[in-house]
Amino acid sequence: MAASLGELTLVPTPIGNLGDFSPRSREALEKADIILAEDTRTSGKLLKHFEITTPMRSYHMHNEHKVVEGIITALEQGANYALISDAGTPGISDPGFLLVRACVEAGISVQCLPGPVALIPALVLSGFPSDRFVFEGFLPVKKGRQTRLMSLQEETRTMVFYESPHKLIKTLKDFVSVFGASRKVSVSRELSKLYEETIRGSLAEVLEHFEQQAPRGEFVLVLQGGG
Repeated sequence: MAASLGELTLVPTPIGNLGDFSPRSREALEKADIILAEDTRTSGKLLKHFEITTPMRSYHMHNEHKVVEGIITALEQGANYALISDAGTPGISDPGFLLVRACVEAGISVQCLPGPVALIPALVLSGFPSDRFVFEGFLPVKKGRQTRLMSLQEETRTMVFYESPHKLIKTLKDFVSVFGASRKVSVSRELSKLYEETIRGSLAEVLEHFEQQAPRGEFVLVLQGGG
């Protein structure tokens, strides 16, 4: 008799505050045969804190193309895997898409638990319209960056971007050149953490703020739509 298919569960992990880790997420990690982790060192701290002993395997942007086939084979043989990223919901600007697509194509069940993700709190905190919005994630570093920005020049919906601290000022300057210095923006950092803050104002004002105070932490930029 053929073994029943396993299941892949995408498990959100806290973006800062460990209190955001749900009992359901903990149970999913405890029940999995293997946890696929973006960085086993980072995730190891989370598992140790919650006394989760499920073994981990690395699954990240540099190896996902190589290991997907083997994971699918294990799932087809009945293994149950959980996928986590360093923080937040897997697949949102983190590895996950390729594996989910492969599972769908192979007829393997996929669950995605609700939980922490940085873009939604930042969007709501911005005060900009949130009934319709565009999530752009991280902009290209070099190739295609200007093309992507120019394609958004006439966008009327609220736009949401992720950015690292060392690229924040460059991105704000690029926004000024494409969208104009008076366009409103809301920049949230360290969401759910001790030093969480949101800076709102025109692009010129927010750029000046971060030129005077060095950016620290991870950032979500919410840009007002045009029109």
